[in-house]
Amino acid sequence: MNTADLLGITSEDLAITRLGERRVNTPLRELLGGRQETMHYVTETDRVLLDDTLGMAKRRDIPAAELPAFNPGGPREKLFFDPSQVTAGIVTCGGLCPGLNNVIRGLVLQLRNAYGVKSVLGFRNGYQGLTDEVEPLILTERVVHDIHNRGGTILGTSRGNQDPGAMIDTLVDHDVDILFVVGGDGSLRGAQKLAAEALRRNLPIAVVGIPKTIDNDIPWIDHSFGFQTAFARAAESIRSAHTEASSTAGGVGLVKLMGRHSGFIACYATLANHDVDFTLIPEVPFRLDGFLNRVRERVDRQGYAVVVVAEGAGQELLEATAETDQSGNARLGDIGGLLREQIIKHFGDEPLSLRYVDPGYAIRSVPANAFDAVYCTRLAQAAVHAGMAGFTSMVVARWHGRFVHLPIALAVASRNQVDPDGDLWMSVLEATGQPKHL
Repeated sequence: MNTADLLGITSEDLAITRLGERRVNTPLRELLGGRQETMHYVTETDRVLLDDTLGMAKRRDIPAAELPAFNPGGPREKLFFDPSQVTAGIVTCGGLCPGLNNVIRGLVLQLRNAYGVKSVLGFRNGYQGLTDEVEPLILTERVVHDIHNRGGTILGTSRGNQDPGAMIDTLVDHDVDILFVVGGDGSLRGAQKLAAEALRRNLPIAVVGIPKTIDNDIPWIDHSFGFQTAFARAAESIRSAHTEASSTAGGVGLVKLMGRHSGFIACYATLANHDVDFTLIPEVPFRLDGFLNRVRERVDRQGYAVVVVAEGAGQELLEATAETDQSGNARLGDIGGLLREQIIKHFGDEPLSLRYVDPGYAIRSVPANAFDAVYCTRLAQAAVHAGMAGFTSMVVARWHGRFVHLPIALAVASRNQVDPDGDLWMSVLEATGQPKHL
């Protein structure tokens, strides 16, 4: 996140919508033995500052009490909902990502075991399950006990825009009090519309998002769940491409990774093993002739080269298309195919052994690694705490190590991207030895 983005945020931008006053005692005290001193509660006065440096705070030139700060995540002593009367719903939307089943399991276990809610329903196949009259899955501890060992989502997922009014009708029909939406920016926009429709009808339904993006492109969070698993698996593909390329005369390994608009996976996978000679990301344009010349120079010098390209890189080199997917996202041109074709053409009759690897779907479908498994569980717990307290139209996130509440409106207003002048991209340039401008 760059300085200009941070300085443009005020306390009003970070305010969270509440359904009403909290008057219900939390059952968590009994869970931990009934002693008040055993419980850790947070209050709205325990703000988490947006600025993480003294210099940034001073640049705002406002009193310390007025510095922009997040509403903290965590358990509240008083709740809006009576847990014993609550029916909660869960929906997973958009593309697959490591950790989806971990989040589902974490939500169910927190809702059932910690708060003792009446029922947890899993709506099938994304928002489609809130409009197609298919009965939701009843989620119990038994149903979710081992799902964290599998990739994908047991609830299914889909893309598309459904009518918020029809979806709220479904929630009312099933007596849902809290809906947890696990999805990316498009899904979160849908969640924002759901929350707005519920408020318009004066319905006490909380809508809480858990941001899901394998590309790590949702702003104002340290990183998204599944990201560490994704770049670790991507690094394995790079290692294999490096082995192939370095074992043959004129070897070139070309690996295409996820990253429609943000090159975080490409950058982190590059840094994970130092086997990459060129990294291409959407945030940094490059000239095709300059890139090709550098690749040939690297092959001439060391005998091989390894190239990593994010799927959204170099789109200006491809013919534009007006096609979109079901979520309204523009369909990208195949930058991997273009580079493969052009590298072969550029080398001509010279020795060349090119290996092209596109591990995208394999990476998306794997189970979460240990780090992401823990992160998913804690995000799920924070989401349940927020929902029980009656917060709505928000997502749970981690900012500088603290769990916080983030308004959906802010989460979808911009995109997290690699700063071409920042330290991450500088680290990539230092690791690959590629010039700043290709």
